[in-house]
Amino acid sequence: MTPRTTDWWRHAAIYQVYPRSFADGNGDGIGDLAGVRSRLGYLQQLGIEAIWFSPWYLTPMADAGYDVTDFRRIDPRFGTLAEAEKLISEAHERGLRIIVDVVPNHVSDEHAWFTAALDAAPGSPERDLFWFRDGRGDSGELPPNEWQSIFGGPAWTRVPDGQWYLHLFAPQQPDLNWRNPLVRAEYEDILRFWFDRGVDGIRVDSAAMCSKDPTLPDYDHALSPNLHPYVDLDDNHDIYRGWRAVADSYPEPRALIGEVWLADSARFARYLRNDELHSAFNFDFLGCSWDADALRAVIDQTLAAHASVSAPSTWVLSNHDVTRHVTRYGRPDTSTAAGIRQYNPVVNEDLGRRRARAAGLLTMALPGAVYIYQGEELGLPEVEDIPADRRDDPIYHRTGGKDPGRDGCRVPLPWSGTSEPYGFSPEGAATSPWLPQPAAWAQLSAATQNTDPHSTLNLYRRALAVRAAEPSLGDGPMRWLDSAPGVLAFTRGQEFTCVVNLSTTPVPLPGDAQILVSSQPLNQAELPGDTSVWLRTTA
Repeated sequence: MTPRTTDWWRHAAIYQVYPRSFADGNGDGIGDLAGVRSRLGYLQQLGIEAIWFSPWYLTPMADAGYDVTDFRRIDPRFGTLAEAEKLISEAHERGLRIIVDVVPNHVSDEHAWFTAALDAAPGSPERDLFWFRDGRGDSGELPPNEWQSIFGGPAWTRVPDGQWYLHLFAPQQPDLNWRNPLVRAEYEDILRFWFDRGVDGIRVDSAAMCSKDPTLPDYDHALSPNLHPYVDLDDNHDIYRGWRAVADSYPEPRALIGEVWLADSARFARYLRNDELHSAFNFDFLGCSWDADALRAVIDQTLAAHASVSAPSTWVLSNHDVTRHVTRYGRPDTSTAAGIRQYNPVVNEDLGRRRARAAGLLTMALPGAVYIYQGEELGLPEVEDIPADRRDDPIYHRTGGKDPGRDGCRVPLPWSGTSEPYGFSPEGAATSPWLPQPAAWAQLSAATQNTDPHSTLNLYRRALAVRAAEPSLGDGPMRWLDSAPGVLAFTRGQEFTCVVNLSTTPVPLPGDAQILVSSQPLNQAELPGDTSVWLRTTA
C-alpha cells in the first residue's frame, strides 16, 4: 500500500475517470462503478496515486451528469451508494485515494429545490434559492438581461407564470443563488457526507462562477474584458473559506481542487490562498501550443503564480471537456484556442501521438501534481466522425451542430478484442456502447499495448514508476538548463534531468548520463525531434 501523506495533493499523479466511458460492468453500454471496481488493478499497475471521478450522482443526464438531482445518491446507471462506498474502500486498500466532483454553480431542473421553486410563487423563499427574475419589455416577454449560455443561446428560460430563471449552462441546469445561506449550508453538508465516507478530496466544477452580481447588469465582452458579472466575484472566496474549514476539520485534511478558468494569474492565485482551495487546474498549460518558448513561458508563469501563495502547481494535457491532445498536437495549429472542437481538421495522428508522448514525460517531470485523463495513457485520439444521431453533448444540440461538442473525447475506452465494444462491456453484451468506438481502436486497446514494450501504456507505467521512486520529482524546485533553440531542459534535484526536443533537429545527449525513460526508443547519443528523455546525471 502506498504511504498516505497528508499533503498528497502537492505531488500526486491523479487519474480522471469519466464513469460513463471507463468500463461497463453490467452490459448496458454505459460505464459504471462495477466496471471501475473491476479495473482497479489496472489503475494500481499504471502507477497513479489518486482517482478523480466525474459526477456519479443521480441525474437526468442533460449534461452528462453535471446536472445533479441529488448529491447523496448514486445514479442507477452507475450503481448504488453501497457500491460507491465499497469502491472507496477497495481503492484505499490498494493505496489509491478518491476525489469526487461537486458542482456548486447549478443543479438539475429535477432537483427537489427547483421543482419546489416552480410550484412556488414569485418572490417566495423557494425561488430565492435560484435566480428567478421578471422579464423586460411591456409584458416581461424579454429575458432580464442579455447574458448568453456557455452552451449557446440565451442564459434565461421563462416559466409559465412569466418569470425567468438563470442558467449559464443548459436550461436543465438552473443556477443557484449563493447569496442565500441555505445554499451554503447545503453544500457544506454535502462535503461532509462524502468526506465521512472516506473521500479524500473534492474537485470543484466551474469554481469561479458561483457568485453573480445581484443587479444582473448587461455585459459587453468587448468593452469590459476584466469586469465580469458572473465570473470571479469576490464573494466566491467566502464560499471556499467555508469549504476549507470543513475539509480541515478532519483528522487527515481533505483536499479541495478547483476548476478555475481565469486569464489573470494573480486573481487565479487568490483561490489558492492557505484558507481556500488546495490546488487548481492549470488551463494555460493545457491550452499551450507545442512550442518551446511558449511552454517555457507558461511554466515560469505557473510556478511564479503558485509560489506567491505557496500552493502546488498542477499539470494537465486533456480532460473530459477538451480535444484530446494526440489530435491537437497533430494539427497545424496546436493551441487549444485554435484546435478545440473542429470538424474534419487536418490531423497528422502519428505526429500528434509522438508529441503527446513527449508532452507526457514533460508534465510528469514538472514540479507539483500531474493529472492524466482516462485513455491518455493509451494514446487515444479525438473521435471526430461521430454520427449526428449518436451525439449526446448539449453543446452540439444547442448550437444546431455548429459546435461538435465534447463527445469526441468521451468515447468509451478500448480494453481488449478486435471489434466494438473492445472489452468495454462484458462479452456477449446486447447493447452497444453509448458512443461508437472507431474500428482502428483495436491496435490501441489496453490488452494490445500491454505486451508491447514500446507502447504508450508501458511508457506511462515506466514513467510513473520512476516518478514515484525519484525523491526530487513531484513537488519541489526545478532549474532551467541552457539548451539549443526549440529545446527545454531542466533539472530536479542533483541528479535528475529532463530534456524535451520540440524542434525537428536532433540534439546531443550528455555522454555520461543514464537514460531512465524516453518517449521514443533512442539508438544513439542524440535526442530526436518531438522526443523527451529523463536522465540520471551527476552534478
